[in-house]
Amino acid sequence: MAIGVWISLFAYFAIMIGIGVYAMRKASATAEDYMLGGRGLSPKVAALSAGASDKSGWLLLGLPGALFVTGLADAWIGIGLFVGAFINWVIVAPRLREQTVHYGNALTIPAFLANRFPTKALPLRTVSAIVIVVFFAVYTASGLVAGGKLFESAFSGIFNFGGLSDYGVGIVITLGVVLAYTVVGGFLAVSMTDFVQGCIMMLALVLMPAVVLFGEGGGGFGQASETLNSVDPTLLSWTEGLTLVGWLSAVAWGLGYFGQPHIIVRFMAIRTVHEVSVARNIGMSWMAISLIGAISLGVFGRAYAIRNGMDVADPETIFIILADLLFHPLITGFLYAALLAAVMSTISSQLLVASSSLTEDFYRLFLRKEASDKECVNIGRACVVAVGLVAALIASDPNSQVLALVSNAWAGFGAAFGPLIILGLTWSRTNGAGALAGLIVGAVTVMAWIALGWNGSFMGGPGVYEIIPGFIAAFIAIVVVTLATSDAGEYQHIER
Repeated sequence: MAIGVWISLFAYFAIMIGIGVYAMRKASATAEDYMLGGRGLSPKVAALSAGASDKSGWLLLGLPGALFVTGLADAWIGIGLFVGAFINWVIVAPRLREQTVHYGNALTIPAFLANRFPTKALPLRTVSAIVIVVFFAVYTASGLVAGGKLFESAFSGIFNFGGLSDYGVGIVITLGVVLAYTVVGGFLAVSMTDFVQGCIMMLALVLMPAVVLFGEGGGGFGQASETLNSVDPTLLSWTEGLTLVGWLSAVAWGLGYFGQPHIIVRFMAIRTVHEVSVARNIGMSWMAISLIGAISLGVFGRAYAIRNGMDVADPETIFIILADLLFHPLITGFLYAALLAAVMSTISSQLLVASSSLTEDFYRLFLRKEASDKECVNIGRACVVAVGLVAALIASDPNSQVLALVSNAWAGFGAAFGPLIILGLTWSRTNGAGALAGLIVGAVTVMAWIALGWNGSFMGGPGVYEIIPGFIAAFIAIVVVTLATSDAGEYQHIER
């Protein structure tokens, strides 16, 4: 492995840990500082932090890999995500920032739900915390799988520590660096590193497709299109071979945004409600550039591989293969850092949200109601490590697929929390009974759908993405149960 790659990677690791140490001075004062950054994020940091924590390793591995295999038909996933993210910024972001402060200055999503629906406070807080910890263990595992695949593909045969494979070493190093800055710096460190990582990811997704298309062996758009059409004309079609169910399953990814705790918690941390629109514009611009880059990488990376006779055994590693093949070692190291940035930004956010729920919604609620802020900060740090270790165990199978793990966890959160967050923020009649019903129905529907295999094949046809039945069932459950039970007067009008 060229020394330039190591220089870039170690520089990246050092910057991330340095940011964590810098943030530590502000992160340890109170639980609000450690878990929510004191609600002091600037619009640009909040925007890129939300984007980077959203776009995990699937942006540089899973999504390009899917497009590498099937072509533009899978680009509908990106379109659905873009539309869902925009609606999330418009409907959820300003209301959640305002109402989480109004309802008891809640620091976590379970705490907000408990404050918003006091008649079902304890079961809501408990069930939502369980959902967060369980699905985040799976979601975090997907990020560690991406880190493992990077080391397995890029550093094959270099590492031999205690019998660990390159894949295992990748998991250990990825988790180790994330834990280092997350444990010491908390939410502020996570958000600041997310900002830097978001910039790195966007640059990589502009640079890589440009070189693949116009660098040596590329041939430009015309040559790439000709190559793909000669192999399979459907690769450049948005609709060819795409069924209505397949299209719905792709665009339905956008429904997941409303219920992703690691994303919407950024809305809670923005300095003021008035700065939400600024953050939205920055975030959506970043997302558009990054998604176009990822889609281009998958499609035109396939054309490059065909023209140059490349054998790509695992399509999800096309980014890694091209980074090693096309660039100077210093740039290759930077591109590897971009992949690690995508992975680490999401892992750190997920670990912090899961640990916050364990601390605030279990430890402080059931074990030590009188726990001091300093004690909660320390417990939060211990929980970060614990959840990380569980995720590492789940990720230990090198045959795991990044996109599959992400899709399951994304659907679980989207169905369990999405309808509840939307209705809880916008429909004053929503009550605690309806909220609890929707939370349970959404989570159970997704898990049952996966267990029955209906996301792979449904009624003899193509599979239906589990977020669709889960979201619809949860939405109906909230409305029906709310209307069937009395209005407990839980909604509090906010004077403006």
